[in-house]
Amino acid sequence: MLEGLVDSHCHLFLMEEPDRTAAEARERGLGGMVCAGIDPGSSRRSRELADSLAGVFATAGTHPHTASSFDAAAGAAIEELLDDPRVVAVGETGLDHYRMSSPPDDQERAFRAHCALSRSSGKPLVVHTRDAWPDVLRILAEEDADRVVLHCFSGGEGEAGEAAARGYFCSFAGNVTYPKNDGLREAARVVPADLLLVETDSPFLAPQALRGRDNAPANVGLVVEAVAAARGEGPEEVGHRTANNAGRAFSLPA
Repeated sequence: MLEGLVDSHCHLFLMEEPDRTAAEARERGLGGMVCAGIDPGSSRRSRELADSLAGVFATAGTHPHTASSFDAAAGAAIEELLDDPRVVAVGETGLDHYRMSSPPDDQERAFRAHCALSRSSGKPLVVHTRDAWPDVLRILAEEDADRVVLHCFSGGEGEAGEAAARGYFCSFAGNVTYPKNDGLREAARVVPADLLLVETDSPFLAPQALRGRDNAPANVGLVVEAVAAARGEGPEEVGHRTANNAGRAFSLPA
């Protein structure tokens, strides 16, 4: 058991018993969980969970899958949530050109609006990227985004290098444990130590040893072990460092 870990991205509101899930994570030694909203409703629910559950923090945003629903009312709701100190980031937002659940223009419009919310609130931007790396990196540069967390990092060495040059945090999830993801493990190897994060993205992306089951924040230690092995470092060292990095990335209380 690794103590004090931080799951930098999970979705407790998608779990049947979020209070029990969070308690089990704390029993496994987790020091914190960031519950990421995917629309105004789930962002409100994330804030409620952060208010009621020890060690839980929230984000507020609209996922690219539902970017078409992002309008002035949704933007105002997210902006209001960002006034709460337990809402520690904007997002998740970004681009997903794999599923295309929303048209690309709607995704970009919502993404840029979230970049503006990050600037105005001073809170970091949690970015979802799938099959859209060139456009995501271009928009982040055009929007002068500097406090960025690349959630569920899916790029290779090149994207990791560009992210490092810009000072973006790279967060690795359970898919880093999958046997065929050598390229992802290589990316985890080259991310600078001070920009490395770990997450579960639960209930999705259960680590290899648990594939076929719902994922949970308590499993983030398996991600730490895989990242540590890829980097040739000890799990305790990587766990401690990623927890400290999460504290800096999201301005979490000590």
